[in-house]
Amino acid sequence: MKELFDSVSNDCSKLVTKKYSTSFSLAVNMLSPKIREDIYNIYGFVRFADEIVDSFHDYDKEHLMQHFERDYYLSKEHGISLNPILNSFQHTIKKYKIPDEMVQAFLKSMKADLHKTTYNTKQEYDEYIYGSADVVGLMCLKVFVDGDDKKYEELKDAAMRLGSAFQKVNFLRDLKDDFETLNRSYFPNIDLGKLDASSKQIIIDEIEADFEYAYSNGILKLPVEAKFGVYTAYRYYRRLLKKLKMVPSEQIMDSRIRISNPMKINLLARSYVKYKLNII
Repeated sequence: MKELFDSVSNDCSKLVTKKYSTSFSLAVNMLSPKIREDIYNIYGFVRFADEIVDSFHDYDKEHLMQHFERDYYLSKEHGISLNPILNSFQHTIKKYKIPDEMVQAFLKSMKADLHKTTYNTKQEYDEYIYGSADVVGLMCLKVFVDGDDKKYEELKDAAMRLGSAFQKVNFLRDLKDDFETLNRSYFPNIDLGKLDASSKQIIIDEIEADFEYAYSNGILKLPVEAKFGVYTAYRYYRRLLKKLKMVPSEQIMDSRIRISNPMKINLLARSYVKYKLNII
């Protein structure tokens, strides 16, 4: 039965989320049960694409990406894929009428990581972030508003800014791996090999502006089914940024900053109290 295979496919996307990101899976678990499955499906797709370009160093990454993209479009055309991650993702794409432009923009940024190592202009930087993060936020927003086009238009700028903030925090956290292992430099006009306090502050100011806009213009206005889960992710990334701010610029590449499991639970509990008291 196709229904059983679809159920198994959804379970696979959920498993991918839990194995690859305990923090994101925690936030997804705070969403309404009726939308969790589709957010897992989106994450499974973007996670696999990201793994191809970032992790599979002993394989032909370009070949893998070509097949991944081809198999996705075949799954969309036929309504099924024996790759359970693609099978679940194409189902979510069709269910919420997520535009192909979003998928194409995402894949374009992922394919850029195969060859491009330096982003010299703000335009290049913004285009990469749009594809790698903003459109993922827009895909999730399509699920959150469930066909309410007016609500989508109201919240889309905030969803993009939140996606940008998450991505930029990841860039700052992963500087060591990106710069030393993958030979990538995303921030334009900043010498990561000689990162100083003023350059670091420019990055942080940009992230905080994105967070403030996303919170005031997006998170507070989200449908109830999504608000607590998105707020939980927001609080996690704000705490991560706070820890990164405390690390001197000359030491930021020495280790990868993390949030401990007890702190994650603490953030969750405090977020829940605020949510139940209607403070958010």
